Amino acid sequence: MDQHRRIIVAPVITEKATNLRDRNVYTFKVERRANKVQISQAVEALFEVNVESVRTVSVPRKPKKQGMFSGFKAGWKKAYVTLRQGDSIDLVENV
Repeated sequence: MDQHRRIIVAPVITEKATNLRDRNVYTFKVERRANKVQISQAVEALFEVNVESVRTVSVPRKPKKQGMFSGFKAGWKKAYVTLRQGDSIDLVENV
């Protein structure tokens, strides 16, 4: 169970991710080294749902600058998880 919590870092709550929930697709920030099978198993174990498919995207790092200091915003991995018909996840309450 603790291993599954390390794979799923956080849900992504954006306008696009919220619109995708109408099609039963949920978006998560995941560990960079996690593969699709591990992501699927983690979502099924944590939320007790059936996963139909998983798509992953590596979000690249972005240059950032503040005053004379420059650096990079860290890159991360995003997973789009499609659930079977009838399953859902309640990520945010009262929204």
